[in-house]
Amino acid sequence: MKRELNEMGKACPIPVIETKNMLASMHDGDILTVLVDNYIAVQNITKMAAQLKLDIESRKINDKEYSVDITVKKNAVATDDIEDVLCLPDSIRKNTVIMLGSDKFGEGDDDLGRILMKGYIYALTELEKLPQTVIMYNSGARLSSKASESVGDLKILESQGVEILTCGTCIDYLGLDKDPEVGTVTNMYVIAEKISEATKLIRP
Repeated sequence: MKRELNEMGKACPIPVIETKNMLASMHDGDILTVLVDNYIAVQNITKMAAQLKLDIESRKINDKEYSVDITVKKNAVATDDIEDVLCLPDSIRKNTVIMLGSDKFGEGDDDLGRILMKGYIYALTELEKLPQTVIMYNSGARLSSKASESVGDLKILESQGVEILTCGTCIDYLGLDKDPEVGTVTNMYVIAEKISEATKLIRP
């Protein structure tokens, strides 16, 4: 029996969770076709199927549509905590957090510092392995604002699966727009949680 699951427009980890739930209700030899709109979702579902020892085949229909076929096997391995791991593309270093506490890189001349910070964020987009999270706080909150020259590069990082967070208290204190141009607003509890869970913490 063949079934189809439309996950177009849904953010991770929803496609992985709903695919896994659907597979649990299917029978041995059944085929599930999952439709998604980005390649990261394809990677996530492929990894989940591999961990469950299932056969999988994916194909690109166009730039905004991908199809993933999974053949059900009832002797699959049950893995309850799959979703959290699978939301990361292969290019992401899990639990690596970069803390940007200033809109300038280093001490000394402010204008030079801003130029260096812009160069640093651009350089991040060129890395083979990307951080899992970039947190901007204190004057670093300016980096995700509309006036920042680094917004484009931060959007590239976000599109590749990097979590971009900006301190909400810092946004208010600095009088910046409530909604940053890229990423999401966060609070000190989440920042503390990210720091405590990090296996690698980078403060350039």
